[in-house]
Amino acid sequence: MDDGTKPTEEYDDTVSVRLLPESGGTEDIPCSSYTEAIRVVRAEQEAVPAAKIVDRDGEVVFTSADMDIDDWEVEWKQAKRRLSVDVEVYDCPYDSVACFADDLCVQCKMDKVQNQY
Repeated sequence: MDDGTKPTEEYDDTVSVRLLPESGGTEDIPCSSYTEAIRVVRAEQEAVPAAKIVDRDGEVVFTSADMDIDDWEVEWKQAKRRLSVDVEVYDCPYDSVACFADDLCVQCKMDKVQNQY
């Protein structure tokens, strides 16, 4: 039975782990999430001299030569947690405590619609 909830984190295989073996070349392993990418790095880090996590924009966000995967995972989780609580400052003219820039109260929504016309 579907409860109507959707995953909060989807990457459609755009996060990848890039392995750099001693023999040269590279091997890219597509991952569906950063959590999966971290598991892949842990599984492969003994077999290769360097492993990297590459984000959807093609930027390397982790390199095993620079940092331990456990330390990076802690930093990633903290950054993710900070993003979930950081909200844009919005001063509601109606002093509604539940009014945010990305989730306006009913009065602010009505004002926004009225101002469009």
